[in-house]
Amino acid sequence: MTASPTPAPAAAPPAVRATPVSRALLAAFGLAAAADLVSLLAGAELGHQIAKPLLMPLLAAYAATRGAPKLLVAALLFGWGGDVFLLSDADWAFLVGMGSFAAGHVCYLVLFGRRRTSPALGVLYAAALAGTVALLWPDLPAELRIPVAGYSLLLTAMAYRASSLGLLAGLGGALFLLSDTLIATGVAEWPQLPAPDFWIMLTYIAAQYLLTTGTLRSSGGKREGS
Repeated sequence: MTASPTPAPAAAPPAVRATPVSRALLAAFGLAAAADLVSLLAGAELGHQIAKPLLMPLLAAYAATRGAPKLLVAALLFGWGGDVFLLSDADWAFLVGMGSFAAGHVCYLVLFGRRRTSPALGVLYAAALAGTVALLWPDLPAELRIPVAGYSLLLTAMAYRASSLGLLAGLGGALFLLSDTLIATGVAEWPQLPAPDFWIMLTYIAAQYLLTTGTLRSSGGKREGS
């Protein structure tokens, strides 16, 4: 009695090709990003207030037209919620915005699943997390210390796990961590770079774009998490 041959694993479906609609949405995202960054450099607050809320909906719509997993679209839309709330300087808006971003990171973590990642990279991220929280802790407002520490743990886990999708997503996760660290240093009233909001938004926009591109390339159009 001969054993039946083991069936070959099914090939991933081909990536959904860019359409005129998806190209237009990506171009609109690029224009909104440029408008936001230029507004920040020019000190044009109204331009920032208009452009920033457009970024993630445009990127999410682009991802959806490329056959993105639903969890990726959800992560981007939670990022949009965080963007909108962080336009306010109120403490409650900061906490709600941080919560919206945290929900997005949970979506990313579920999306990444149990793909293999480098243990050495995990050690580096763990050391970065411990060092950053320890340094920031004394200078953060008392009511924000625990929320910021918890959020930092979730964000670092997302950044680490993003590397399992490849270089682009891994770089996106690292830039997301850098962007939010810049925000935290501002909350702690540490010395800032010139035009700090520009650097925060530049790293954040690049992070979300790279996470989106890395996920789309990894999934090959397959609707994981749908």
